[in-house]
Amino acid sequence: MKKQLSSCVLLLICFLVVVTIWSSVEAGTCNPSGKIRGKKPPPGQCNKENYSDCCKQGKLYSIFRCSPPVTGRTKATLTLNSFQKGGDGGGPSECDNQYHPDDEPVVALSTGWYNKGSRCLKYINIYGNGQSVKAKVVDECDSTMGCDSDHDYQPPCRNNIVDASKAVWEALGVPKSQGEMEIYWSDA
Repeated sequence: MKKQLSSCVLLLICFLVVVTIWSSVEAGTCNPSGKIRGKKPPPGQCNKENYSDCCKQGKLYSIFRCSPPVTGRTKATLTLNSFQKGGDGGGPSECDNQYHPDDEPVVALSTGWYNKGSRCLKYINIYGNGQSVKAKVVDECDSTMGCDSDHDYQPPCRNNIVDASKAVWEALGVPKSQGEMEIYWSDA
């Protein structure tokens, strides 16, 4: 009887461990994958347009190889970016090697959501401020690297960013001076 009871207890413990691990994965656990040390940008090398941050010498920045799971209503932080040549987005967009005007509704997604380009040139729906807008994914908001010339000496993106053009902000009726806001998004 004791042997059966201890077997049941052991089985119950194993079951609880599996459920706990599964729950944390389902809940969207996405911990930092490491850190990078900030470098001071050379003079004139960090574009502060649209409230962009510049890396600070010696500061540690978290990097992420993952993002929270995508659902029919994925919570995110909307940030403002210019995808135009000379804008704070840096070089041409990753998906099509093109620049995009500020009046085109386009976005860059954090590394995990960008998913090695699987969402390139596809549309997402963005919901915020009681409005919605459809935008095309044209770039990655790199969560794994930053603080270098390739990233305009800006820190790595957080893992929950939808970095959007001015057209997206205007469609949502949000002043660009707000800098960032909480939104929800879904694949279109």
